[in-house]
Parts: sequence; C-alpha cells; structure tokens
Amino acid sequence: MTDIPTIARAGADIAEGRLSPVALAEACLARIDRHECRVNAFIRLERERALAAARNAETEINAGRRRGPLHGIPFAHKDIYETAGIPTTCHSKLLKDYVPVHDAFTVARLGDAGIVMFGKLALHEFAFGGPSFDLPWPPARNPWALEHFTGGSSSGTGAAVAAGFVLGGTGSCTGGSIRLPSAYCGLAGIKPTYGLLSRRGIQPLAFTLDHAGPLAWTVEDCAILLHAMAGHDPADPGSADVPIPDYRAGLQDGIKNQRIGVVRHFYEKDVSVSPEVGAAMEGSLKVLSTLGASVRDVTLPSLQDWNACGWLILIAEAYSVHEPWFKTRYNDYGKNFRDRVALGAFISSADYMAAIRFRRELQEKLAQVMTDIDLLVLPTTLMPAPLLTEGSGYSHLEMPNFTMPFNVAGTPALAICNGYSASGLPLSLQIVGRPFEDAAVLRAGHAYEKATPWKDHRPPLVSA
Repeated sequence: MTDIPTIARAGADIAEGRLSPVALAEACLARIDRHECRVNAFIRLERERALAAARNAETEINAGRRRGPLHGIPFAHKDIYETAGIPTTCHSKLLKDYVPVHDAFTVARLGDAGIVMFGKLALHEFAFGGPSFDLPWPPARNPWALEHFTGGSSSGTGAAVAAGFVLGGTGSCTGGSIRLPSAYCGLAGIKPTYGLLSRRGIQPLAFTLDHAGPLAWTVEDCAILLHAMAGHDPADPGSADVPIPDYRAGLQDGIKNQRIGVVRHFYEKDVSVSPEVGAAMEGSLKVLSTLGASVRDVTLPSLQDWNACGWLILIAEAYSVHEPWFKTRYNDYGKNFRDRVALGAFISSADYMAAIRFRRELQEKLAQVMTDIDLLVLPTTLMPAPLLTEGSGYSHLEMPNFTMPFNVAGTPALAICNGYSASGLPLSLQIVGRPFEDAAVLRAGHAYEKATPWKDHRPPLVSA
C-alpha cells in the first residue's frame, strides 16, 4: 500500500479482508525508516513488538475474533502515558530510566481494543517545557515544513500522525497540548470534557486542568478513539461516572438548526490573528451556515482573564508536583521547564485560591452564554506554525492563547484543519461544546470536514 488510510477506512478494510494488519504495520514502519531521522517523532520505537502485535491481530481477526475498529491499527503513545515494561520518560533526564509496572488506564483500554502499539512519542518536557534543545532527545519537527514548530506539548504525536507513522496517538492537554499540535500539524484532536477520560498512569502537570485525549487525521477517527478510551475509573478522583455513548454513531446527523456562537472578540479585539487565520475563520463560518447552522457573535469574559486564571493555576499546581525534584535535581531539568515552573514557588496560597474562585466565575459566565448556544467556534491558534526555535521560558505568558479558556472551563474542545497558509502550513478551527456534549462537538467537526477539501492531501514530506 502506498497511501495512508484513516483509522475508519483501515478498520473497515481489515474487517473485510482487503487489508492485512501486518502489511499496514510494515508500510508504517517503512515510512518511519524513510523520514523519522528528520522528524524526531519517537523517543522509543518498538519495532519487533509492533510486528508481533500486528501478526497476533491478524491471527485473531482471521479466526473470527475481531475486537472492533481499532483492531490491528498502528498507534503510539505520548511518552507521558505509563506503559508496562516500556520506559516512560516524559522526555526528561529525570525519568530516562523509569520503567512502569502497569499500563495507564487509557493505555490498557486501547490495548484491549486491539491497537498495534509502535512505541513512545516525543513531547515537551513533562508536558510543559519546550521546545527545548537541552534534553536527552531532540524536539519533534513538523512534517509540513521541518524547520517549523509542531505545537506542544503533544509534539511527537502531532508529528507522527501527520507523517503517517501511525494512524492515531494519545495526547494530554493542560492548556492546549492536544489542540495546538493538531492545529500546527493539520490534524483533528479533541480535548474531552474534564473527567471523561481517566488520567491514572499519566504523569500529572496540573491536577485540576489536565485532560487526556486522542489525535488522529480525521474527526471520525477521534470519535472511534474517544469511545475506546473513555470510561469511569474509581482510581482517578477526577473521573466522572457518566454513560459513554458511541461517539461515532451520530456523526452523520449534521448540524442543521444548531446554534453556533462565534467568540469574535477573542481574535479581533482581545488579540490579533494573522490575516490568513482571519480569512480561514470567515470561510469556516460560511461553511457552517451553509450546513444549516445559525451563526451569531457571542461575548465571553476577555481572553486575558481566562489565560491569567489558567496559567496561575497551572504554574502553582505544576510546582506542587515537581517541588521535591526541584529541591534535589533542579539542574537535571531543561532550562525552559525550570524557568516556567520555578515561578510557582512565588505564588501564594491566597493567589492560588483567588484564581480557583475566579475560575468558578468564568465557568458560570460561559454556562450562561451557552444556555441558548449549542456550540462555540473560534480559531485554534493566532498564526500558522512558527519556526522551530528555542523560545523564552516565559513565552506562554507573553501572549494569551485560544485554548486555555476551555481547560479552565473543562468543556470539550476540538481542533480541526480549516485551510492552509500561502506557504502550505495548516490552519485550524476550534469547536467547543457544553460539558459532556462531546458527541455534538464531534458531529459538528465531522460535518465541517466532509464539506471541505482540507483533508485530501498529506504533508509534502510523505506525499513526494
């Protein structure tokens, strides 16, 4: 096979006997062999384990024991997800020799679904400090243009899926770390409702902001993955005990009569976006209207308020996680991570509690707006992927972003490709829903994808 299938198509082809899991794994490994030396998506490639898993999947499927649409699908995990018997480094010198005894909850669920696990993917150190060039492994590069940034912190997942090394991967998101690499790498990526996916076995960054979620080429693929990953976990105090629908089942229902609110002031008043991002946003609104949605502007608290609240909580909670290591192994961290998290030592309990109370106010104002709005839309990023350079450790404080508000709120938020810049870099639309209405968010994203041509071509790295 020469093209790169989606999870949905590969799963159907495997089920019908048109595609061998072994042939699919070998094709992905061949792409890795050609391109990984330039992309740096993997921290650890488990080649023999993957081929053995593909052969086992093929044997099971041929014997009539197919587990579902993910059985035999090439997949990899952000190296913040614990994997039994395989090192989980968090892309840091501190954990380069750490080998977990147990799988993370979501790793186990995906394993039960039959994925073929290819290995562990690069990230920003401990899902926060990056891109950095002073760590044991290099930063991942964007397959659309190798000199450009992937977004973070799920950088290796964004790069690996865009390059077709795997068909899907896991990410974690504390302030945008699923949606940002999805945006810069031209993918679909969903940050689910807080509590929908267990975080047990995933290295924490900020307990009250952390989310787990999937990245893939299409919204349909994300729906398949989300269904497999979701479920109540009593061992995660933040896990919600709610029914899990089949997120794929209603994707074809469309968005006719859906009420969509445009958070226009975020990107036209609170900060400025590049002309290409603005033009892509206007084009997306026209598509959504054509699909039968009613679209109107809405007003939320300022972007600056959301980001100030979120970053203060994040830095304070991250410092509480890392304080013991900061006191004993400070110089083993990369400089970017040190610079960012050390600020948490100077945040008082009064500051932190004020931010927690302010978060509740922001959540209530968002909920009030969404009483007569079904979905919100806005850009995912301010611009296409910038150049991959080692920026300031304080860059996250210099300009508010469009993703943090929905970590603060805990609401589902999806990033999908909505065009390309003049230089060929992906642009991205963000779709946000009410808590636990992840299915509605996915349905809107799927309708948009089907009405637009953006998913029809891959990065030039793998298209040549």
